[in-house]
Amino acid sequence: MNDNINNGYKTKEYKVPTKRYCQTMDLRNDPQMIEEYVRRHKNGIIWKEVPEGIKSVGILEMEIYIYETKLFMIVETAMDFDWDSAMEKLSTLPRQQEWEDYITLLQTGTTGAKATEKWKRMERIFHLYE
Repeated sequence: MNDNINNGYKTKEYKVPTKRYCQTMDLRNDPQMIEEYVRRHKNGIIWKEVPEGIKSVGILEMEIYIYETKLFMIVETAMDFDWDSAMEKLSTLPRQQEWEDYITLLQTGTTGAKATEKWKRMERIFHLYE
């Protein structure tokens, strides 16, 4: 099956129980800036240190979805993952803040803001499984 908007997206299975965090953020309402944001993420033009850093703090998977100017991020981690300490460590790793400053130009955030200051965690209000 090809992963796409009409057929759905395959998820990875892990050998350990996982949990997920869901976050949202808005992009600037400018078609060129949105196109650049998508290009940077969809075509793998993210600096190699960024995904390396994300993985090094214990994030198993990170997905970003877009609808118009709205971004939605899903982060999957092991059950013992501590969000606050991982994000603090991530912000000190090579090129992480540089990437945040660069990509903030396309987002509604403020230059110099950490990812945790821009992305807003969402509350789950429904789930189908027990």
